[in-house]
Amino acid sequence: MAEFDAAELQRQANQIFRELTSVAAGSPPPTVVRAPERSPLELPQPAAADPHDTGLYFLREVSLSGHPVAVSAGAGAPVPGLAAPQVGSPFVFDPESVRRDFPALSELVHGHRLVWLDNSATTHKPEQVIQRIAEFYRHENSNVHRGAHELGERATEAYEQARAQAARFLGASSDDEIVFVRGTTEAINLVAQSWGRANVGAGDEILVSCLEHHANIVPWQQLCQETGAQLRVAPVDDSGQILLADYDRLLSDRTRIVAFAHVSNTLGTITPVREMVELAHRHGARVLIDGAQAVSHLPVDVRSLDADWYALSGHKVFGPTGIGVLYGKLDLLNSMAPWQSGGSMIRDVTFERTLYQDAPARFEAGTPNIADAVGLGEAFAYVERLGREAIAAYERQLLDYAMRELLQVPGLELLGTASEKASVLSFVIDPFTPAQLGQALDREGIAVRAGHHCAQPILRRFGREGTVRASLAMYNTREDVDALVSALRRIISGGVGLLAGGAEPTCAC
Repeated sequence: MAEFDAAELQRQANQIFRELTSVAAGSPPPTVVRAPERSPLELPQPAAADPHDTGLYFLREVSLSGHPVAVSAGAGAPVPGLAAPQVGSPFVFDPESVRRDFPALSELVHGHRLVWLDNSATTHKPEQVIQRIAEFYRHENSNVHRGAHELGERATEAYEQARAQAARFLGASSDDEIVFVRGTTEAINLVAQSWGRANVGAGDEILVSCLEHHANIVPWQQLCQETGAQLRVAPVDDSGQILLADYDRLLSDRTRIVAFAHVSNTLGTITPVREMVELAHRHGARVLIDGAQAVSHLPVDVRSLDADWYALSGHKVFGPTGIGVLYGKLDLLNSMAPWQSGGSMIRDVTFERTLYQDAPARFEAGTPNIADAVGLGEAFAYVERLGREAIAAYERQLLDYAMRELLQVPGLELLGTASEKASVLSFVIDPFTPAQLGQALDREGIAVRAGHHCAQPILRRFGREGTVRASLAMYNTREDVDALVSALRRIISGGVGLLAGGAEPTCAC
């Protein structure tokens, strides 16, 4: 007779219980549903797209009015950096259903319904993520990988399942290519300090773009100062798109690493990722992509991009703060020295020498942020249930509407008009400062960001020290845009008193 394993039986029972209670408590039906055969939202099909148009042309917009958006995957060529579109019948994306998953969106601010247009700084969290973190602390709380007890097994299983979910979300070849970090900033610093110190020397070059967040400039500046390498910068045109020919000319056999944003946090520009990676690899350079602003808006496939590293922050993709992901090609990660030392990353220690674990453990020294990693895994699963192609199509329509409406506001200047653009609207209205406008909008319950967005070089390229940034997400609606536009018109018409106050723009990421 087989030996009775009570602990294993209890573990399985607990897992079944959690799954059943999750279904019972929980998640509302998916908000991506099949469209009826004759949707009242359908309009005549638009004319064939210009083959040179670099917009999200693989997603055909079927509706330009109302909330739900019917879209279908077309047969056009894929957009660089996006996963292959799902082929099939049209489906409907309903932002009002999505909004109900986010409790913070029901808040009142100064007596007004909250209009959250600060998504590039951080996104709100759905109830599913909040409950998953609470469930971890109630039923699974333990350190991981070393506990000889049931809760240790549960915590380890939950943590590694989150890693597997991240690998699927990014299209990684292996779960071992996913390193949990605090966020994009830590991921970039990890690569700069670990790979950079070992592979960049005097006379070498590091190439970034003019679009970058400070977190993708300063670590490379510091590395150049330490090693004698030179930092070079790819310029952008007046729309905010990288000048690809100039970028290509800046590459050489001295280029060791290229680091650039998938999506600009300040202008919303979607960079030509695949072409930039391919050109860099022709010169033998490694490529790091800052994906912090991309993953909540666009499908991403790191293998299709051929990225060497891809970095993201959980709080910008409806997950918790203090957790993020560094994807890296496995052989590359295993060739890199550990950045920090301590528990978990050790294979064996004597007083004469230390042997390290392979990736990803070699980069996860000490107790990791277990609960938030589990919450991030749930955030990835939530986005996948909605459908990233559907999210991208809906946001493209909403962005087009918002740009048209904002450009009707007297005196408003919009920075960043690239044809490939995600949901960021950066603008100024002279003579008001961004801080004055941001504070006035807050009094009407509208949250935007005012400042230089930790991206001073790109703003100075356009002759500005700060802007107001309204950034959209999948739970925003045309009513949110209308509220912003109406408030701006009221502020302009009656806002002479604003000119006496308002702090100067501050750092706001």
